[in-house]
This record gives sequence, C-alpha cells and structure tokens, in this order.
Amino acid sequence: MNLKLNYKKTFLIGFGFFGISVMWTLYNSYVPIYLQAGSPTFDAPGEVGFGLGAGLTGVIMTLDNIAAFFLLPLIGVWSDRIWTRFGRRMPFILVLAPIAIVAFILIPVVVQMIPPEFSGQVDRLGTPLALFMVAVGVFLTAMASFRTPVIALMPDLTPSPLRSQANGVINLMGGVGTLIATLGSGLLYGMGRMVPFVFGGVLMTAAVLMLYFFVKEPRELEAAAHEDEGLGALRGIKRVSTEARRSLAFLMGAIFCWFVGYNAVETFLSSYGVSELGMSIGQAPLLLGVASLAFLAFAIPSGYIAARFGRRRTIISGLTVFGVLLAANFFLRNATLIWPIMMIGGIGWSLVNINSLPMVLDISASNADLGTYTGLYYIASQLAAVAGPIINGYIVEWGGGDYNLIFVVTPAFFLLAILCMLGVTKGEAKEPVSS
Repeated sequence: MNLKLNYKKTFLIGFGFFGISVMWTLYNSYVPIYLQAGSPTFDAPGEVGFGLGAGLTGVIMTLDNIAAFFLLPLIGVWSDRIWTRFGRRMPFILVLAPIAIVAFILIPVVVQMIPPEFSGQVDRLGTPLALFMVAVGVFLTAMASFRTPVIALMPDLTPSPLRSQANGVINLMGGVGTLIATLGSGLLYGMGRMVPFVFGGVLMTAAVLMLYFFVKEPRELEAAAHEDEGLGALRGIKRVSTEARRSLAFLMGAIFCWFVGYNAVETFLSSYGVSELGMSIGQAPLLLGVASLAFLAFAIPSGYIAARFGRRRTIISGLTVFGVLLAANFFLRNATLIWPIMMIGGIGWSLVNINSLPMVLDISASNADLGTYTGLYYIASQLAAVAGPIINGYIVEWGGGDYNLIFVVTPAFFLLAILCMLGVTKGEAKEPVSS
C-alpha cells in the first residue's frame, strides 16, 4: 500500500506545537530577567524585578521540567481512556490552554505591581512575589498538562509508516513558533512589557481555534477510550511482548543519554564562544542558532530518510555524525570551523530528534495507548532536562571552568545512547493494515 502524508492535516495539527513553542520561548526569555532584575549582580537597566540570585532563578526555571516529568505521562494515560463529543485529546486542550494563556498574560501584570524604588528588594515584595509564583505555577501546570494531548494528536491521525515524516512537520512548526517569538520579542517588548505576552497568548488562542475547527479525532478510537484501564499507566506496556518491553527500556535510556549530551551544548555553547573563542556576547548565541536553523531545514527530510533506511539506523547515524564533529572540535578550537561543525551537527541532531518519538510510539501494541507512550517519551526527555544542567554544570566546574569539556561530555553521552540503541529491536514503522 502506497501511503502519502496528508500535509495539510499535519500542518494543522502542528499549530498546537507552534503555539506551545511561542509561549515557552517568551517564558524562558523574560521570566529569568524578572526574577533577577534589581540584583546588584544582574545588569538590567530600566527593568524591575525581585532581585533573586542566579542559583534560585535556575531552580525556579527547572520547575517546568519537574511538572512535566510527573504530569505528562499521567495526562497521556488519562487522555487515552476518555471520550467526549469533542474527542479524547481536545477536552484537555480546550480547558487547559485558556488557563495557561490567562496565567501567562498575568506574569507581566504582576511585575508591573513592583514599585521601581523597591526593585530587587525581595523582602519588601512578598505580595508581588507570591502572586508571580502563583501565575508561574498555574502556567507551568496547565502547559505541562495539555502538551501530551497536543503531541498525541499526530500519531492518532497518522499511520505508523508516516509518523517520522509527520513528526518532522510538527517540529518544523514548533521551530517556526520559536523563531517568530525570538525575532519578534525584542520589537514587541519595546512597545510595552505586556505586549509580547499578549502576542503569545493571541497566537496560542489562534492555534487552539485551528485545532478545534479543523482537526477531528477519529471515531474508531472511541471504543478504545472506554476500556476499563483507569490511570494504570503501565497496563498498556503489559500488552506488548517481552522483547518490545526490553526495546522500550533501551530506547528510553538512549533518549535520556542523548538529551543529557545535547543539554551540555545547549547550555554552555555560548559560554564557550565567549570564553574560549573570544566572541562577543551578542555573537555567541548564534552558534546554537546555526544548529537550530539546520535542524529546521532538515526536519522533514529526516523523516523521509528514516522511512528509506530505518529509524534505528538513522538515529545512530545522526548521533555518530554530530558526536564525531563535536569530539573533533575539542582538539581544533577554531572560531571559523565551529560554524560548519554546528550546522552539520544540527542536521545530525534532526536525524535523531525527529525519529525518536515515532520509535517510542510504534513499540506500542495498540493505537489506544498512544497518549501513554507519548508520556513515556517525555519521562525520559524531561528527566534529562532536569538532570542535564546539574550533571554538565558540575563537570565544567570540576574542570576548572573549561567550557571546551562540553566537546567531550556530549560525544560521551551520545556514545552511551548509541550503545543503548544497539539493544533496540522494535519501533520501526509498522506495515499498514489493509481493509
């Protein structure tokens, strides 16, 4: 059977991830500034904030990963097991997205309550800080709770052989959202502190409306949703073979390892550019930007490569290419060569990242469990997001602040991921069932 991806439907599904990416990018850009502004060690002219230190700010900024670690798998299972007239994923999106949007817009509203003369004096800002943390907490909880249903729409509506290609489209949409938020935030912030947040909320609202009006969940999943499984997250796993469970364990280990490895580059590449290569603070972040643009450009082709050569082989190839280039840079330390290294590395990373979620999904025994397996994928990735900064930060600190160590750490974790992938024997695209 010659299946073809429905690009129109897939791009419409991608609007959900587009909206999420816009709001996350703006949140990660501005919330750390609000938390630290007013501190003697943090230079933010004209901005008011709570004057917290970098350490406490870092703890607060990891709360999203902690919330996601616990909520994503639970919501995934729950959304597998219900059915309403709106479907099984849509109720979570329709209820939780508006809550997230309102909380998101309230973040700068609370910041505006800070009197300029009290900026940075956290002991005198008890009420604004409490309200700020409530807004942040509600936003993080709501965002973590509807992310799995948004992502699970893709496998719900896409046959197994096309999921890598579809995931490429979804990631492309997310990347476009990140790009729009990144490029537009500075201009919008100049119009007022609230403007970027209202902008993000409007785009998320538009994304939810696109999903509601144009994406319909398949009725054949209604019977599966009514199975008496409750929130037994692991019951869906019991339906697969022992070999499949073994593959799932190895695959989750691989996902954890490669995300910890990538986190070292993501977190410290700018610091490396400034301290080791003599780049300006404005130029250094472009190193990761080159990799991100290459990732976006290759997102859809990565799915087709996996369809041709297999997901496991494609992922191992991507890890090998990116890892070897980064290891070579440990010895090169060249301000010119780092640019093509990161560009080709971004392509390698797309081969890995685009095909990992489809592999997890296609280990499942039934389409009834797609939300559960989406949640399992996020257990591994979010655990890496929590552990990665800690592991990599201590390694750099142990090395006396030598940021060049990231070009040893990342290949080492990529190698561990490859070793885990050698134990994965399931997760390739399934043959379509003919009617």
